[in-house]
Amino acid sequence: MKILDTKYMGLRLKNPIIVGSCGLTATIEGLKRIAQSGAAAVVLKSIFEEEIIKEHEETLKNRIGYQDNNLEFLDYFDYQLKSDTLKNMADLIAKAKEEIDIPIIGSLNCASSGEWISYAKHLEKAGVDALELNMFKLPFDIEQQADEHEKLYLSIVEKVKKHIAIPVSVKLAPYSSNLAAVIKKLDDAGVDGVTMFNRFYNVDFDIMTDEIKAGDPYSSKMDYYNTLRWVSIMSGKVGCDLSASTGIHNAETAIKMIMAGATTVQVVSMLYKDGIGSVAGILKNIEFWMERRGYLSVDEFRGSVHHEPGENSERFERVQFMKYFSGHNPEEII
Repeated sequence: MKILDTKYMGLRLKNPIIVGSCGLTATIEGLKRIAQSGAAAVVLKSIFEEEIIKEHEETLKNRIGYQDNNLEFLDYFDYQLKSDTLKNMADLIAKAKEEIDIPIIGSLNCASSGEWISYAKHLEKAGVDALELNMFKLPFDIEQQADEHEKLYLSIVEKVKKHIAIPVSVKLAPYSSNLAAVIKKLDDAGVDGVTMFNRFYNVDFDIMTDEIKAGDPYSSKMDYYNTLRWVSIMSGKVGCDLSASTGIHNAETAIKMIMAGATTVQVVSMLYKDGIGSVAGILKNIEFWMERRGYLSVDEFRGSVHHEPGENSERFERVQFMKYFSGHNPEEII
């Protein structure tokens, strides 16, 4: 019997597989199916403050009758939308606590700094076991300094940590002037975990109609390389737990992330492509691989191939193709 259990942000998990935030984690039916698949924990679909604001704006655009210019009513209407969102989420958490037996992690993405604390407190009160701050703002303002975003992230983390007692992780994007330093600062600020990396809405064009459209929302099996690099680089350099996300579609990639130092891996796109039941297949194949390699527990191989200063460090730090590092004939690289 192979021991797959692990500890993530102080939570005891039966294995390293977490289902990340997505539409599948937005209903009690989805959560029950995920728990039955063998996943060790689940991240609820994010509460996006931006969506609440947009709903408010859309309703106003379509007019709301004689209350159109009643500022007191408009304030109440804004409050009611937020209240309804939080109540629906609290109801979902309450049902999940009754019907599934795996940890439930809440997820937040707020547009204004003050709401992070308010929403975090509501989710903690509703009963989530931990909280993932889905935190990223695209740095497109050419007048803004790079460190302004970093300071905002740190400020939000510090404020949220002061107001809630449950574990807090931050889900990051791979875009930063110095990603390693940002993760270290978040660790120093007291985060319990860092998830690498967020997958974003992609912009695409229709070349026949000139319309802007959404790109493919799902990751591919080949999207894991950057996550693998950074999990390995940060493994052993921070005290918080590392959760790997993006491009994890099979047991082999999950194993690689754990070898690099990840405590857990998060899967989403795989479930949409192969079904929720594919989690069981990953777990079975991890156990099969552990049997072949002679490992009795996940802890035995966690961090076994992570970045260390020395002869292999350039393998992780090198980003340009060179014959020595690529392992391929340069004529094969186009």
